[in-house]
Amino acid sequence: MRDRTQDGPPVTPDGRYIVVRGRLWRRADPNLGAAQREAAVSALMTARRAVGAALKAERAGRPDAATALAAARKEVQAAKEALGERGPVWWDDGAPDETRRLARNTRYAAWFAGLEEG
Repeated sequence: MRDRTQDGPPVTPDGRYIVVRGRLWRRADPNLGAAQREAAVSALMTARRAVGAALKAERAGRPDAATALAAARKEVQAAKEALGERGPVWWDDGAPDETRRLARNTRYAAWFAGLEEG
């Protein structure tokens, strides 16, 4: 698992979340095969580009921008679900999803406090 001495955000000891600005964000399912992960990441990047294009169209006042933006965001959601970052959790021990919660207010509080001290 990563900690503050390595590149990237800290990863919880169980590998389920990264911490960004003190909030937990669910990681991709580590059980995904390489091809499945690659396809989902590719779909996510394509969808994110579509969101950007739709936002640009919206700023330009194009009448179809709202529809394009909604469709692009739906594709982002689908790709995130395929990765396991959204939707049903990928672990099976019954632990709740704590995505978006402040790490200091979760079961990871003691671990997170140790990061802040270091």
